[in-house]
Amino acid sequence: MSFPLLTVTAALPAVGAVVTAAVPAARRTAAKYTALGFALGTLVLSAVALVRFDPGGDRYQLTESHAWVKNFGLRYDLGVDGIAVVLIGLTALLIPFVMLAGWHDADPLEDVNPNRRWRPTQGFFALILLVEAMVVLAFEATDVFLFYIFFEAMLIPMYFLIGGFGDRAHAGGEEEAARQRSYAAVKFLLYNLVGGLIMLAAIIGLYAATADQLGAGTFSLQDILAARASGKLDLATSTERWLFLGFFFAFAVKAPLWPLHTWLPNAMGEATAPVAVLITAVVDKVGTFAMLRFCLQLFPEASKWATPVIMVLAVISIVYGALLAVGQRDIKRLIAYASVSHFGFIILGIFAMTSQGQSGATLYMVNHGISTAALMLVAGFLISRRGSRLIADFGGVQKVAPVLAGTFLVGGLATLSLPGLAPFVSEFLVLVGTFTKYKAAAVAATIATVLAAIYILWMYQRTMNGPVREEVAGMKDLRPRELLAVVPLVVLLIGAGVYPKPVLDIINPAVKVTMAQVHTTDPKPAHPAGDTTVANLTSTAQKGTAP
Repeated sequence: MSFPLLTVTAALPAVGAVVTAAVPAARRTAAKYTALGFALGTLVLSAVALVRFDPGGDRYQLTESHAWVKNFGLRYDLGVDGIAVVLIGLTALLIPFVMLAGWHDADPLEDVNPNRRWRPTQGFFALILLVEAMVVLAFEATDVFLFYIFFEAMLIPMYFLIGGFGDRAHAGGEEEAARQRSYAAVKFLLYNLVGGLIMLAAIIGLYAATADQLGAGTFSLQDILAARASGKLDLATSTERWLFLGFFFAFAVKAPLWPLHTWLPNAMGEATAPVAVLITAVVDKVGTFAMLRFCLQLFPEASKWATPVIMVLAVISIVYGALLAVGQRDIKRLIAYASVSHFGFIILGIFAMTSQGQSGATLYMVNHGISTAALMLVAGFLISRRGSRLIADFGGVQKVAPVLAGTFLVGGLATLSLPGLAPFVSEFLVLVGTFTKYKAAAVAATIATVLAAIYILWMYQRTMNGPVREEVAGMKDLRPRELLAVVPLVVLLIGAGVYPKPVLDIINPAVKVTMAQVHTTDPKPAHPAGDTTVANLTSTAQKGTAP
């Protein structure tokens, strides 16, 4: 029996959560290092999975399959393709930086009784590890019901991270901050639970359809795809469309896509900066990933049927999110609305149904995770020093904290997709892939690139430039721990911006298989000069003369 690498990769942070939570209340530092050790161990295992994955091999690799509840067709099926394996790598990469950045975010404001049962520091780090375990399992699951379990389970630790460990820099005082945290956490949970329940109904419908046509119901993604390819499973058009809508609604809430996005600014605004990174750079990626894995593969015809409407919603998300970011006075809410815009780009690329668009969308998931983490973590350091999230409360920071200002600038420039930084490559691929089929959507989406420059540069100018405000005159620059949390992300942004090929080499084969399963191909260039040139060169070569 081969080593169950995928199971161990997901189980390690789950075990780490239990161990961290069990550390005595008085030993907060030990709990932090314990959690960080488990996170680094998970990173090593994810790196092993990346190394062992063969882009030219089978679609799903490192597979594990065990019977779970035979009578109901439930199986413990795991496997990764090129898309899943890079997103697992992204998740494992970001968690240690999230922990380093939030090293003191859950420390009690005053010493607590060592015998007190509630240990906030241990709980904070244990919940982060638990979220990591659930997200990794969601990326690995190839059984639809198994995926659903972890898709929903990750909401519980996230609810407590948002509601129980909110931002301490709140203008309304602790009582108002607690009320806003509670509101944001409940809104996050309700939106995602409603989406999940609708998805559950669709999963049951899919099971009933397979039972009716195959004689035995199944939740296995690979079995369903094989049955459809062989013609044994043929869903009625109306059935496929209803099932698609059930799945897509849940993923659009998680992503989030306009108009189902309203929970995100509240959640990111009230959470600590590391938890905000966890939301938008890790958890939300499960929604866009699932669109590729489940919506397009299980319901190819319905996906093409819904594409025109989804493209319109994606363009609205892109422009709407950017416009609202321009008008924000709160740093964290500005970054949240920028993320709404970026997720619009990802969904636009997915449903453009071109290889450039889908490769760009997958690469965008990775690059957005890194760039948003860099920007939000530095923003968190900035906010904690000033005690305010309002842009107007800053000014002249670069004169007193130049390293902080410099890393903030790089994160901001990456967010606006400056050439030479990682997000530019993915955004360019999405726009090129979209333009070949949907010119109007691509042109409209480019408006957001201009708006992004406005809201990022305006925020930087207001916070970092100008005369030094009295309140920031004594602001300290980044500490070694904070540099360790941010500098590697900056290096990755530059490195992936200059040389994105290694990631694309892993992603592209999986995208090609998805395109084939949706029965769509890239449009051929309709330029008459191209055909004439090829004909002339062919004729010349046949004659053996130089052109």
